[in-house]
This record gives sequence, structure tokens and C-alpha cells, in this order.
Amino acid sequence: MIKLVITDLDGTFLNNQGDFDRTLFEKTKRVMEEQHVAFAICTGKQCERVEALFGEDAKDFWILGDSAARIKKNGKFVYESLISNKAGLSIIGALEKISCGHTIIACTKKGAIVKENLSESEMKYVNASYAHVTKITDFTEIKDDFIKITVHDPDANCPETREKLHEFFHQLYIVASEDTWMDISNIGIHKGSTVQELQRLLGVSADETMAFGDGRNDKELMEAASYSFAVKNAIDEIKDAAHFVIKSNEESSVMHTIMRILALQKQ
Repeated sequence: MIKLVITDLDGTFLNNQGDFDRTLFEKTKRVMEEQHVAFAICTGKQCERVEALFGEDAKDFWILGDSAARIKKNGKFVYESLISNKAGLSIIGALEKISCGHTIIACTKKGAIVKENLSESEMKYVNASYAHVTKITDFTEIKDDFIKITVHDPDANCPETREKLHEFFHQLYIVASEDTWMDISNIGIHKGSTVQELQRLLGVSADETMAFGDGRNDKELMEAASYSFAVKNAIDEIKDAAHFVIKSNEESSVMHTIMRILALQKQ
């Protein structure tokens, strides 16, 4: 019996305009509530950005945000794993030496932090995922520990950049979720590990979990659920990792699949 449904956002639950069918979501949400199925969003987006996207509905589900470094429910954080200030500043320094063409987004408990000289076009990408953004002159001004560090590269070199950071692999989890995006979190912290933490909190097993994804950072998410689904637009690696492939994110396939599976479960 399914007791927990978890979905990635961008490229999976959200369409290519960064939105979703809200009428269909209300129907899907109602069906999950009727069957006492917990719903969770697992995303690289800032928790507050997810809350802004879903409005009042956000209080009713779990948010595994900030690249799954935090779990939030009903406005309160119930779990988080941080990168030490020293390790965070060290890898930011390495990223700045590798290239000046990518955007570094450093996230602390206070919000996202970017360089003040960031272009308007890059700020649009930042604002799409982060509700609270501060601009600074130099990242060394940051004195807090980091929730995560994200890189957006318009030249699509993130897989190559990741390999250049091999000296940090023993202390940080680094994944190029797409060619244009890379996420850095504390060692051992990824979507799979945080889903397992949520499963522990809820007393739910992998056999009672459905998960949906599309990008490289969803591989561990697929492994944490016995019922794993890749959308049609997912990369081949995730299609191979998932047990099922469904229609694309443009077709609201996550919600349609949830509705079908829970209808069968009710019978």
C-alpha cells in the first residue's frame, strides 16, 4: 500500500513554464488526503520558494528543499544538514578559480547569497529558485555555515566542472543535476538520504513509497522508492534507474499517475 508520494519539481512535476495544473492538483491532493497518503516535494529549490509556488497548500505537505538538505513541514524545519563555513568557502574559492562564467549561489539559513555584479539574466535564474536573495561583494564575507552551494552555468559545463572538484569528493556531495546546474551539499546528503529520513519520521518503508524524477540528482531518489517513475523527458540514466517511465512533465503525468495508482489501491 502506498503511504508516501515524493516528486521532484523542475522538469518533473512542473511544466516547462515552471507551473502546474492547479485544478488537477487540488483533485490529486484530495485523493491523497482521503487515503491518508503523505505528499512531499523533493527539490533543489529553496523551501521558501516552494511555499511561494504552492501558497496555502504548502502547509499540508512535506518540503525536502535546498537540494534535500532540509525538511520543512507547516512552516517549521524538522531536519537539516549543513556544510561547515570552512569547507564551503574552500569549494567556493575553487569554483571561482575554475571559471568566472558560471554563477555561484551560496545558501545559508538566512537565504541565498550571490555576487553583487551578477547580470540581470542570471538573476532571473536565481529568483526562480530562491525567494530570499542577498548580494555581497565577496563570498568571504559569509560567516555562517552553508545549507548548500549551487552553480548555474549558461555554457553547460557543470559535468566537467564537477570532475575538477574531485579533491572535495571525500567531504562534500557534488552532483551535476543537469549540464547547466550543479548542487553541493554536506557529505552523504542527497535526495535519497533525506527521503530515508522522512520515511523514518513517518514510519514508512521504501515498499510504501512512490517517487518521481528526471535529472541526475534524482538517482538516489529513485533508489529510495520501490515504485519509482521517470518522466518521458528524463535523462536516460534516470529512465534506467526508475522502475517505470511515464508521460512528460508537460502532460501533468505525475499527478495523473498518482491518481491512477491510488484509484487502483482504493479498489
